[in-house]
Amino acid sequence: MTFNSGLEGVVAAETVLSEVDGEAGRLVLRGHRLQDIAGRRGVEWLIAELWRGFVPGNLSEPSLRRDLAAMRVAVFDDILPLLPQAARLAPIEALRLLLAAVADDASDLPLRLTAAVAVGLAAVLRARDGAAPVRPDAGLGHAADLLRMLRGVPATAEEVAALETYLLTAMDHGLNASTFTARVVASTAAGLASSITAALCALKGPLHGGAPGPVIDMLDEIGTPENAQAWLDAAVMRGDRLMGFGHRVYRVTDPRSDVVKRAVEALGRDQGRIRFAEHIERAALAVLAKRKPARSLQTNLEFYTALLLEALEVPRDAFTGVFAVARVAGWVAHALEQGEAARLIRPQSVYVGPVAEAA
Repeated sequence: MTFNSGLEGVVAAETVLSEVDGEAGRLVLRGHRLQDIAGRRGVEWLIAELWRGFVPGNLSEPSLRRDLAAMRVAVFDDILPLLPQAARLAPIEALRLLLAAVADDASDLPLRLTAAVAVGLAAVLRARDGAAPVRPDAGLGHAADLLRMLRGVPATAEEVAALETYLLTAMDHGLNASTFTARVVASTAAGLASSITAALCALKGPLHGGAPGPVIDMLDEIGTPENAQAWLDAAVMRGDRLMGFGHRVYRVTDPRSDVVKRAVEALGRDQGRIRFAEHIERAALAVLAKRKPARSLQTNLEFYTALLLEALEVPRDAFTGVFAVARVAGWVAHALEQGEAARLIRPQSVYVGPVAEAA
């Protein structure tokens, strides 16, 4: 029996949804290279692409935009009674509570779950600050409405474009931990809502979706370019993980990092912050190359994601929640694809415990 720690290199599914080429640094989403669609296509377009063949009905971009907007309005009223309890929790834990309230036999589950993450995150963040939640606007796209619900005022075109790029970039990425979790639960026929709730729980961990917030913590702790070398050297020597660097699959720069970096620059906010981050990026890559020469540790999605969400004034502890807003449509597609396979995911383990003595 072959043992692969962490299922490294094990093929667990066939998929038409995304291809992650770690050696070439390439991400393909339903037949489209990321760099060909980022900044050119919107959130609803990619959701329609991912769901095509798995969700019944007309999945054109305009129809999905209309139906998703209508669902945001519908789920807003469902969420309101849960807000007092949800607002006492951390944002990602509040989303776990809200998704757990969705029944597996509810109608329109793909739309309902996708809408609930965006509407729920915005409502929870406002409620915990003592502000009234903002009712969704069915005339807006998903990204524009999320920013409006978060802040209570319409977003600029530049802000919407930046968030659109991020949501599209993070929507699907092969069998990452949360997506694989969704597929494992879906393989048991537990139901779509259960699969998505489980995926959210996997996303919470700091080694997966919880990484962008600590990137900002790191930048703040370093403080100035002059402190970078000593701070980074000391962190690596202690065995600390440099957040925003290294990836389980990519052996070159994460292609999503370049896309999100361009979106941050196009937003035109604090250029000094971006230049500082670039300095830290160069210094960190040099330190990692020197201290860990046997490993290829390059910049990943979380590094510039942190800067983008900071520029959009998203609270640091809500970064993972925004990641969930992006990833939920991909989870839905993978769970439905796994359901069609009708095959229970059941790997084996190697027993290394004490040997049983004969009676």
